[in-house]
Amino acid sequence: MKKRRFSIFACILTFILSLNFLNLRVKAEGEGINVEAKSALLVEPTTGKILYEKNIHEKLAPASVTKIMTMLLTMEAIDSGKIKFSDKVTISENVKKMGGSTMLLDTGEIRTVEELIKGVAIASGNDAAVALAEYIGGSEEAFTAMMNEKAKALGMNDTTFKNCTGLPADGHLSSAYDIYLMSRELLKHPSILKYSGTYMETISEGRKTPIELVNHNKLVRFFKGCDGLKTGYTSEAKYCISATAVREGVRILSVIMGAPTYKVRNRDASMLLNYGFSKFECKKLVNKGDDVEKITLNRSGDKFLMAKAAEDFSVTLEKGTENKITKKIMLQENKKSYKQGEIIGYCEFYNNGELLGKVNIYSDRTIKKTSGFFENLKFNFKNLFNHAI
Repeated sequence: MKKRRFSIFACILTFILSLNFLNLRVKAEGEGINVEAKSALLVEPTTGKILYEKNIHEKLAPASVTKIMTMLLTMEAIDSGKIKFSDKVTISENVKKMGGSTMLLDTGEIRTVEELIKGVAIASGNDAAVALAEYIGGSEEAFTAMMNEKAKALGMNDTTFKNCTGLPADGHLSSAYDIYLMSRELLKHPSILKYSGTYMETISEGRKTPIELVNHNKLVRFFKGCDGLKTGYTSEAKYCISATAVREGVRILSVIMGAPTYKVRNRDASMLLNYGFSKFECKKLVNKGDDVEKITLNRSGDKFLMAKAAEDFSVTLEKGTENKITKKIMLQENKKSYKQGEIIGYCEFYNNGELLGKVNIYSDRTIKKTSGFFENLKFNFKNLFNHAI
């Protein structure tokens, strides 16, 4: 009898937990969200909050969405100083032989890293991707190993890369969730959006016939605020996209995999992005130059400075939720004096105890701290007479 009661209780508990887990998606579908693609994910990338999901860990062929990782490793190499946008890359015979979407690069042609990034981000050029892979990794194989190493570091447990292009290969698989992870990482290099958000570009220097690049991501042209990131298609993968857009300071990211047509892919991605924008808002917490905190430098409180914000700071918050914003000042240690305009630490901002980010703070004046011994003596002496009165 007890075993039967326990079994019934366990079933009820499992059912309740399942309802809670699916609540957000059920609610989303109730609001008109019904994704046709095999797999989909909607995320607010700053907080990592998932707003909609469908088969997000199903391993599927990612097609040219693979190139997000190619762009990520390229941007990391640039931002770390390993390579430069202006570096010149000589096109190899191997690059020339690439099929599918290409920039139509010729063997021996010399193109800059920046031009090759344009070729990848705008026209999804397989030749441009391999040219970057060879320049950064020495060979496409070595670069692909770097891609898999980075995927592992990012926690992309559903992903195995076999090349840098996304061309069909046995075992070349990823998931909507993993595509989100590498997309979020790429967004930490915002200069990539200058390229992925460009609809058309012409490269003519050093060529008899100019290279005309047209973005495969039509949302860049037709969806307000869309500035990336990457589309993909093969007969196996069908139509895929990692789409991101920003409106009024809010960035939303949607991933679609396995859509039957490009129209369904674009519709699903647009529908998810619009839903995301309806759920979040941007709130500016401080403007550059605003007073952040009064910092007292002695026990009596008559010696102080004003800590000011060194830059603007905005956060993305979910609409309709109770937000309790708090702050915490962190000063540089062992400082005996402060100079006007000098960075003296930073201010952390929290929402309901969760760290949102931080902003550097500077002193509004030049001022010295008082010696601890004499300050304490003065404070105690003053208090002695105050109490006597």
